[in-house]
Amino acid sequence: MKVEFAQLAGRDNGTAYNLERALASIAACAADTQLIVFPETHLMGFPSAETVAATAEPIDGPTVKAIIRAAYARNIAVVIGMAENDDGKFYNTTLMITPQGVALRYRKTHLWASDRGVFNAGDRYSTCVWNGVRVGLLICYDIEFPESARALAQLGTELLIVTNGNMDPYGPTHRTSIMARAQENQAFALMVNRVEEGDGGLTFAGGSALVDPFGTLLFEAGREEGQFRVELDLEQLKAARKDYRYLDDQRLKLPGEVIERADGTRELLIPA
Repeated sequence: MKVEFAQLAGRDNGTAYNLERALASIAACAADTQLIVFPETHLMGFPSAETVAATAEPIDGPTVKAIIRAAYARNIAVVIGMAENDDGKFYNTTLMITPQGVALRYRKTHLWASDRGVFNAGDRYSTCVWNGVRVGLLICYDIEFPESARALAQLGTELLIVTNGNMDPYGPTHRTSIMARAQENQAFALMVNRVEEGDGGLTFAGGSALVDPFGTLLFEAGREEGQFRVELDLEQLKAARKDYRYLDDQRLKLPGEVIERADGTRELLIPA
């Protein structure tokens, strides 16, 4: 599987600029790239409590529609973050978009300090099957909680994709976390972070990474903008799970109702 990371600097409340950058990155993908991944809330940046109502859009809004058209034109899948407006409720959301449209929506379940008062927390973990691989999404702070990735693993996730907006001095925390989440769930983990300075003086740490199902760091970006190409050997999933399976041997299972949908989407609802 051939994947590209778009490790970009975005603008907070700068949808037009961010969309232009995203469309340019999609257009620049190699002909055989199957998937491109962007940072957390890339399309809108990080709104504040004062700006979120004006900045956030529904998933059937014009910005997401532009990404769907680009995905169709290039026959590529796109994972990208946005500020979502769902009938006046706002979410930090990541979408997986294929040429056919939105295949997967995930709303951040663990809100970091700057999310609180701006976004509502999501209430479920969701996966879909894409190109024969079950994909699960997480967002930034989520990966510091082992239960988030384990919930996706219980749903059968083989490829964990993390859209990230991690800033200094916490870069090393997410480097450790992404490696651990891959190893303990015997899945590929792919994380794409933002770079450079945003509003409020935050400096985003970069360090986008690909980790294999053994927990081995296969690729790590620096702190500069760039579009990086990596390749996943899916046979490593079989190798990592050949002799033992953590999910088979674990003594405690996470609670929650599992919902199976006809389109292959599988969800775990977080208990109230």
